[in-house]
Amino acid sequence: MEQKVFVTRNIPSPGIDLLKKHISRVDIFPYERPITKRELLEVIENYNGLLCLLTDTVDADVLKKGKNLKIVSNYAVGYNNIDIDTASRLNILVTNTPGILTDATADLTWALILGTARRIREADTFTRENKFNGWSPTLFLGLPVANKTLGIIGAGRIGTAVGIRACGFSMKILYTSNHTNSTLENKANAKKVPLNTLLKKSDIISLHVPLTTQTVHMIGDKEFAIMKDSAIIINTSRGPVIDEEALVKALKSGKIAGAGLDVYENEPVVEKELTELPNTLLLPHIGSATGETREKMAAIAAENIIAALSGKRPKYIVNPEVFRE
Repeated sequence: MEQKVFVTRNIPSPGIDLLKKHISRVDIFPYERPITKRELLEVIENYNGLLCLLTDTVDADVLKKGKNLKIVSNYAVGYNNIDIDTASRLNILVTNTPGILTDATADLTWALILGTARRIREADTFTRENKFNGWSPTLFLGLPVANKTLGIIGAGRIGTAVGIRACGFSMKILYTSNHTNSTLENKANAKKVPLNTLLKKSDIISLHVPLTTQTVHMIGDKEFAIMKDSAIIINTSRGPVIDEEALVKALKSGKIAGAGLDVYENEPVVEKELTELPNTLLLPHIGSATGETREKMAAIAAENIIAALSGKRPKYIVNPEVFRE
């Protein structure tokens, strides 16, 4: 029987090449922009497999319309864009691409930490505008990183990698997690503490939690009030974890010193006031953006689909209860 797969965006060639080698028909959304829900609804019932991005809404409407769907393969670690409960009820497998982007995202987290702490964006703009007229003892005084306290909220793969990298800066590491992280504790001498303790004692706070009903706006007015005035906050997880209105207030009032963000509450829309503040470093969701990482993600997303449509167990299943050999 002919198998048909729809890909919602042109992904790196290793993924497309794999699909075309094993799947009889592979169609790719032809535009270089996120597909709309309406556009997806118009085509989804024709396909057995869907390879989608985190920017794509795969809700109950889409899943029910996809009467022939056997698998939704998400080109991402997170899958909050997919209605997992509905997919499971309809016996549709959902897969993701964990592990592959850990190092790339941890590296970018550190780029944000150092860039925010040392005011790199401001200094770069200043220099490009030909305002630099010589060394000054008071020019762009930033925040030290070495020997400070790093608070990691969410100690999964990426949070662990960020913490281990902090050892090179002789930092004290605190973390919050649903489980004790023995790797982080053994390799980085990290200490598991309650969230309020972490917020109160940390100089740098880095977010690495999934987006769930429990983590939406987990950092808001109350949490900013607990932080040090000299603290900076970094988010490479999901935008809605931070209440951006509260963040703007904290940054404008000097309640915290700075913010480095790769994700946004209403992405791709970025809160205008964030772009106008000097104490922000803002990136366009590029946590996993290395060529090597994105190619590996594409290959894994394709392999998940190929396995599922061949009746085999995909390597990374979000809802394993659906799989039947």
